[in-house]
Amino acid sequence: MNQQELPAAIANIIESYQVPDTLFTALLPALGEFLHCDRCFLYLHNPKTNLGRVAFCWVRTPDIPTVYNENWQAQPPSLPDEDPMFAAALRAEPSIFIEDVETADSQILNRQFEQENFGHRALIHAHIRQDNQLWGILQPCVFGHPRIWTEYEREVINNLVQKITPFAVYYIKSAFD
Repeated sequence: MNQQELPAAIANIIESYQVPDTLFTALLPALGEFLHCDRCFLYLHNPKTNLGRVAFCWVRTPDIPTVYNENWQAQPPSLPDEDPMFAAALRAEPSIFIEDVETADSQILNRQFEQENFGHRALIHAHIRQDNQLWGILQPCVFGHPRIWTEYEREVINNLVQKITPFAVYYIKSAFD
């Protein structure tokens, strides 16, 4: 898949915005609309300092909880043990597509952790990686019902993550210079 195969609205945003703040602010609603999601957020992670924050979040309706951190925060040391998906992201493994939090394999997802911290029913845990390091997680999700992610949607996410990785890395490095 090349950039021309991305949905037009998403491809236009990637081509039009070169500043991470404006790119991510425009991208999340377009991605949420494309995927028919309820929420889409971008968690950014500095692999050198182990600090992270959810810097961008879009919600479809006001009744969906927003996830956002004003400041960079240290990850609790127990997080990789509590959240297998975060552990997978730290190991720079491929993105994870969860169709139903209620029935997902416990080796892949901690249902109680997801319910207590996020409340979604289906999600994509898209790992933004460079040089085998985690730089972020793009997380579109759905509330209230399972969601089957199509092969095309999976390709779009994997292609999109490659396109936005340089912007995420630049954003993080700029914040710590």
